[in-house]
Amino acid sequence: MTSSFEAITSEATLAPKIKNTFHAVDYVMFVIMLLTSAAIGVFFALKDRRKSELTPEDYLMAGRQMSYGPVAMSLIASFMSSVTILGAPVEYYVYGTMFTWYALVYAIVPFIIGWVFMPVFYDLGISSTYEYLEMRFNRPVRLFVTSMYMFLSLIYGGIVIYGPALALSETTGFDLWVAILTTGVVCIFYTVLGGLKAVIWTDVFQAIIMIIGFLAVIIQGSINLGGFGVIWESAYNGGRIDFVNFEFDPRIRHTFWSIMFGGSIFWLGINGVNQAQVQRYVCCRTKREAKKAILWNAFGLVIILVLAGMTGLTIYATYKDCDPIDSKQIGKSDQLFPFIVMDILGKYPGIPGLFVAGVYSSSLSTISSGMNAMACVALEDFIRPYTNWRPRTYTILSKVLVLVSGVLYILLAYMASVIGGLIRMAYSIHGIVSGPIVGVFTMGMLMPFTNKWGALSGIIAGFASTVWIFIGSVIYPIPSEFFRILPRTTEGCPAVGSTLNQTYFTSTASLEATTSDILLQTTYDDRPPIADLYAMSYIYIPLFGFVNVILVGSIVSALTG
Repeated sequence: MTSSFEAITSEATLAPKIKNTFHAVDYVMFVIMLLTSAAIGVFFALKDRRKSELTPEDYLMAGRQMSYGPVAMSLIASFMSSVTILGAPVEYYVYGTMFTWYALVYAIVPFIIGWVFMPVFYDLGISSTYEYLEMRFNRPVRLFVTSMYMFLSLIYGGIVIYGPALALSETTGFDLWVAILTTGVVCIFYTVLGGLKAVIWTDVFQAIIMIIGFLAVIIQGSINLGGFGVIWESAYNGGRIDFVNFEFDPRIRHTFWSIMFGGSIFWLGINGVNQAQVQRYVCCRTKREAKKAILWNAFGLVIILVLAGMTGLTIYATYKDCDPIDSKQIGKSDQLFPFIVMDILGKYPGIPGLFVAGVYSSSLSTISSGMNAMACVALEDFIRPYTNWRPRTYTILSKVLVLVSGVLYILLAYMASVIGGLIRMAYSIHGIVSGPIVGVFTMGMLMPFTNKWGALSGIIAGFASTVWIFIGSVIYPIPSEFFRILPRTTEGCPAVGSTLNQTYFTSTASLEATTSDILLQTTYDDRPPIADLYAMSYIYIPLFGFVNVILVGSIVSALTG
């Protein structure tokens, strides 16, 4: 059985590309955002200089005196990375509304975090999340998991830093690498200077900018099209409105079951045991404040998901008759959001600048949190246990580690620039690592019979299994029918006086392995039976790793206990 694919070549006219229309006021808006972020870092650096000696806990943990409000906003801002800002609307544009079921995950998982994981971390008073694993099991388990986290953080950081650079390049014509360097340098500057306090308060400012960016597109798109009711009707007629996929086939990209089970483990990995997130809610002044931060974060995440969905549907309704990707107006689906901003908002000076500032904010918040967390685990897990230096020395070293991690993020952004497909790439990388890490923490907190041998063998087996599945999915690409890509058309594109050969795909679902950037064709005839396992939805990868950790860890613990 082969996937249906037929290319029909015909003469068609190419739709005009949107001209870059960045005005002086747009640059002013963008620069103001960067300067404000930098100023927050300078403010906290000057404020902390009044202390006789700044300790690593002051720098990396904000002195554990934060209130729930700014911490909740910081958690929300970190979630709203460029992956969310640029990638989530594309999910709705290409695949429809099944992604909205994540709202239920965002509503349920925080209660597990707030009443199971957070109290353990908070009561122990630890700085590195992975200190717990040495207390519960042994140091090799701690160091192995820390290494997994650092690998994840670096790769994901490269993906996130690429997003705003792409937006700036698309809207202004800036060189992509100049944009990447700008993102990285500003982020390194205020994070090195101000520590976690600067990260949290900058996140508050940046979250507001990001929300304004979403609202600007939704409001202007609704005005242009005659109201959001028209947008919803267009999306419904185009097959984008679908909340009722309850199929059990694990190969289908998004179903209710894949999002609820795979998505829950994935989200526990991001918000429950991830150093960057844990570090912020344990810096609250009380455990009650930490719980409130987690729950308010959940409420904010649902709002952001709804805004991202509305933005994606607005993009679809605007271009339902002339798809910007197939009409060659843009090269990658990740450029859809910047494209519509320049198309419908470019005539309003300042709005494109505000959008680019919002995308930059989304990246800065995530990267700054990641750099701070990387410095913390590197110091607490690999350096401090083997040294006995003065607090000031550790503080200086923390700043050096932040700088080093920032440079590595910039270098790894090149990888993201040549791959594309932000959502699937980011979630796949997270899935490889997050599921096994959630598994070993679950063993430690909820399975008292497990021991160090079970934990170490379990985490190794879980990590190996997710890497195996990921590599298999690259060798044997997932057949197109499981992506469930919705139809698009270029029939309504305006002519510009020149012609080109345009390809129309008549398959039931155009193959889009990384959100329409890479077209792959695979037949069942040359696929071994094991390829069906490799074809599992990327959302199931965390669950697969989690289950393997629990199974192997339990068996080995029983045999060695």
